[in-house]
Amino acid sequence: MTTENQLDIYDITIVGGGPAGMYASFYSGMRAMRTKIIEAKQELGGFMRTYPEKLIWDVGGVDPIRCEKLIESLERQARTFDPTIVLGQEIAELDRRGDGVFVLISKTGERHYTRTILLCAGRGMTQVQKLDIDGANRYELTNLHYTITDLSRFAGKRVLISGGGDSAVDWANEMGKIASEVTVAHRRYEFTGHESPVAQMKAQANVMTPFSISRLYGKGDKIDRVELAHVETGEITYVEVDEVVVSHGYDRDFGNLVQWGLAREDYGVSVDQRMRTNLPGIFGAGDFITYGSKVRLIAGAFNDAVLAVNSAKMYLEPAASDMAGVSSHNARFYEKNKALSNT
Repeated sequence: MTTENQLDIYDITIVGGGPAGMYASFYSGMRAMRTKIIEAKQELGGFMRTYPEKLIWDVGGVDPIRCEKLIESLERQARTFDPTIVLGQEIAELDRRGDGVFVLISKTGERHYTRTILLCAGRGMTQVQKLDIDGANRYELTNLHYTITDLSRFAGKRVLISGGGDSAVDWANEMGKIASEVTVAHRRYEFTGHESPVAQMKAQANVMTPFSISRLYGKGDKIDRVELAHVETGEITYVEVDEVVVSHGYDRDFGNLVQWGLAREDYGVSVDQRMRTNLPGIFGAGDFITYGSKVRLIAGAFNDAVLAVNSAKMYLEPAASDMAGVSSHNARFYEKNKALSNT
């Protein structure tokens, strides 16, 4: 049996490289913890990668910022204390040695050794919910969109958005500034987005509730008309379009993580107020978890990450302080501050 070198054992291994995982990497560096991030995809960013052009307004102290720029900033911050970053590995198995060290095993067989685990798997390996309409897939390469990477293509266009969540509302407000006409169809009367953006959307878009897409009509390989059916009465309405955006959410798949014996609720793995799961030494943060006062915002993910890292630190060192010192007083920034002052 191979004996692992002590240097191969990390203080904390973060599974997932979205906003919670990236901020946890930074904060664990502030706590002088040897840190590894393991991300299943080939880049950090998590679910935020699905809407790079989206404007983010609700991160404290940050001006409205494109999601791709926020990811870049978070990644730079995550690398502050030189964590080990492993990309393209999906964790499948968990074992625990007799000395308490966890062994995380990827689907391709790589083994990672760690004293604590922080699960920041976000929404897992997501799969977009596509339109269940005959022939819809023929338009996916032209003007039927499930995500948006280039907002400018909608300038001056007649756009139909189907959906009622935050993303649908946000896209309607973004496109309201550049499109010639925006129609939003939602199968329910109420939208699940935040109140202010919903009010803004209703003031500038043609909102149709409760309607759902029942048929697509096209000329060649492009949709030019959409049939909408009233969910309650069956009434049919037609909307002429240049572009169609479907924002019906994503199916979530956490793979084998949910088979480890973690306590779960309807929306995520259960943690206590200090982000501790029911398995000692395993913590959670971000969209992957749930607890009574959970806030499902990027800002909430940051707070989860801080609490989880602090709990992991005290799990390893019960006499440790319950939080890191503020950055202006943290000795780990002394040389970094000097370098920045000289630039």
